Amino acid sequence: MLEVSGLEAGYGASRVLFDVSLRVGEGEVATLLGRNGMGKTTTVRAVMGLNAPRGGTVRFRGQPIAGLPPERVAALGIGLVPEGRQVFPTLTVRENLVATAADRFRRANPWTLPRIYRLFPRLEERQGQSARTLSGGEQQMLAIGRALMTNPWLLVLDEATEGLAPVIRAEIWATLGALKQEGLAILVIDKNLAALRALADRHHVVEKGVTVWSGSPADLDRDMDRVRGWIGL
Repeated sequence: MLEVSGLEAGYGASRVLFDVSLRVGEGEVATLLGRNGMGKTTTVRAVMGLNAPRGGTVRFRGQPIAGLPPERVAALGIGLVPEGRQVFPTLTVRENLVATAADRFRRANPWTLPRIYRLFPRLEERQGQSARTLSGGEQQMLAIGRALMTNPWLLVLDEATEGLAPVIRAEIWATLGALKQEGLAILVIDKNLAALRALADRHHVVEKGVTVWSGSPADLDRDMDRVRGWIGL
C-alpha cells in the first residue's frame, strides 16, 4: 500500500529526515514511533506532499508519489488526520464533512454523511454547530470523519489521541479498531504504546530522522527494552 525508502526532507536549509523507511501493507495498521522532534510529523508531511522530499522514494499502491502536490496525493487515496486536528473553525460540522467529500474509486460501501454519523453520533447531534465550538475530542472525531469522507485507501493519523480525555481516547482507539476490521490501511502516530500494541500489525521507530527499528508485534515484544529507550518510555 505505502512504501517509503531512504526518505530525506526538511525545512529550508534545515534537514530533519536523513533515512526514513517504512511500510504499510494492504489492510494493515502500522505505527511510526519516536520522541518529539525526531521527524515523525515531517515524515507525514513529506508523504503527503506538504514538504518536498530531498531524497529517497515514496510509493503508494505501486505508484511513485514523492514530490507530487498535496491535492494529487489526496486524490490518489490518502486521507490525513493532521496533528492539532486543523478543522475549518468557521464551518459547521456538516460543512467540514462535505467540504472535501469524494468517492473517486466508486466504493461498494462509500463513506457518506449518514455513515459518518453512525460512526460518531455526537457529530450528528452537533452537525449545525461551527467546528470552533466543539471540544477537542469532538474536533478529532470531525477530523477523522472528514478524512474518511474522501474514501481513502490509507488513513494517516498524526498524534491520534494527543491531549484528549481518557474516555475520548478509548473511543478513538475503538473506532480505529473498527476501521481496521473493515480492511482500511492505517498509519498512526501516537504515544500510547499499550493501545498501539493492541492494534498494530507493524511498527517503525524513528530517531533523529532515521528509521532505527522496524518489526512485527512479536519483534516489538522481544526488543521492548531497546525500543523504550528510543521512544522515551
